[in-house]
Amino acid sequence: MKVCLTGGNGFVGSHILDGLRKAGMKSVVLLRRTGDTRFIARHLDHVDIRYGSLGDLDALTTALHGAEAVVHCAGKTKVTRNSEYNEVNDAGTQHIVAAVNSHARSIRHFIHISSLAVSGPGTMTQPARESAPPQPVSAYGRSKLAGETAVRKNCRVTWTILRPAAVYGPRDRDFLNVFKAVKLRLMPLFDGGHQPLSLAFAPDVATAVLACLGREKAYGKIYHVAASLPCSNQELLQEIAAQMVVRPWRVSLPRAVLYPLGGLQEVLTRLTGRPGILSRDKAREIQAPGWVCATEKIEEDLGFSAPTPLNQGIAQTLDWYRRQGWL
Repeated sequence: MKVCLTGGNGFVGSHILDGLRKAGMKSVVLLRRTGDTRFIARHLDHVDIRYGSLGDLDALTTALHGAEAVVHCAGKTKVTRNSEYNEVNDAGTQHIVAAVNSHARSIRHFIHISSLAVSGPGTMTQPARESAPPQPVSAYGRSKLAGETAVRKNCRVTWTILRPAAVYGPRDRDFLNVFKAVKLRLMPLFDGGHQPLSLAFAPDVATAVLACLGREKAYGKIYHVAASLPCSNQELLQEIAAQMVVRPWRVSLPRAVLYPLGGLQEVLTRLTGRPGILSRDKAREIQAPGWVCATEKIEEDLGFSAPTPLNQGIAQTLDWYRRQGWL
């Protein structure tokens, strides 16, 4: 099967490309000409590179020529202004769907990488479920929901939507900030650190994509992708500290400070032009009672269960950060 991948040079997308190459699948990677290819450098001589952007429908349509499946991973997770989410996650997805439709005779499967942010918050006793009405609490989540809607309503090719939980792993810069805080012997805990979280190790997301590709049971389905065992914020930080062999100071922060801190970060973002990991919008996600999702559906349909436990995922991530000189 020849698979076209968008966002293949990004954090999650590069792991998906690793998986496609390991599985021996012919791969087409859609790149912007200015795109950073450091994460996929070893693959460049073995894949078909086609240039274009989600804003260029003609280029997208050309790029999909000859593809039998499409994995749409490109998207925005951090922005300088919220409208950028809609430009990429909503309008960009509409464009890729239109391009896929123009090749409906040759493309057999379209896999859209969405986010747990669409499902909305969930707790240990009431995890978010794919069958429940979406309840996004942020502009990011709403933009991803709009992208999903474009797929469900307009895509004329058989589709599958994956909603990964918070993704971590080698090459990720967002969780890197958590590791750096722990290295400085700080353990920042909002509201005691009790918020329960589902997490997804990036290579496991890639495995989920491969589990779906060309599988009839996955057609027309929405699946969460996450480790089956959630953890709390505190447990996550404790695992990182244990593997870094440090004893950090617990810094308890009330939820009330999140919104002002998010506003301050937005000011810095406007001044520097570089988006940060916190904003007033992101604060709404952090203030949720939890981000736990049910994962039984993909296991029942496809036999997929995220194989990497937290301690192994943290170990591999920490090792990669150190080898790259990021930590």
